Amino acid sequence: MSQDLWLQNYDATCRLAQEIAENIHERNRQQRTGGNPAKINMTLRASLQKLKQNIAQLKESLLRASSSRRIMQAEADRRQNLIDDLLTKEKQLNASFRGDVTEPEPSRSTLMGGGAGASGGGGGNPWLINESEETRGLSFGEIKQQQQRIIDAQDAGLDALAAVITRQKIMGQDIGNELDEQNGLGIRQRNSSLQFNLKKCV
Repeated sequence: MSQDLWLQNYDATCRLAQEIAENIHERNRQQRTGGNPAKINMTLRASLQKLKQNIAQLKESLLRASSSRRIMQAEADRRQNLIDDLLTKEKQLNASFRGDVTEPEPSRSTLMGGGAGASGGGGGNPWLINESEETRGLSFGEIKQQQQRIIDAQDAGLDALAAVITRQKIMGQDIGNELDEQNGLGIRQRNSSLQFNLKKCV
């Protein structure tokens, strides 16, 4: 018996979240090695939007199934918990994506080195305007070291997140297997009852 459509869509959404986490890892690697992550950032934005849409579709289809009583309330609650976990992971992935986006090194280096000239004009220096307490007074090398520590910490968080997504996917598969077994048992019980009634008629 094939897995129901909701669980198939849930598995696909878990795979998408896993792919996003891996792409953020790759984006961080490119930033550390001086690469240009612009292309992968575009891919990540599209993937994060798709993840949001997939979760919304899961919520909508679960609501329909629950309202029409196509699934038991306990199963509806269990699936809602899976959706809640996915929403949490989506927020974490979005935070990791936004937090890791940084300007290319040459731009930052040029602005830091020419701060006096840049701040004298009418346009202003966006780096100086947005300078935080943590980075004010630090050299460019120290700022990069601080950024590296932040990225390393986020990478560690992404590793943990990927492990949770994998466990969620396995949990969803277990739910599908359990439903298959329950449906199979119900069919066997109905068949046995039908055979019993036929024997009584004979």
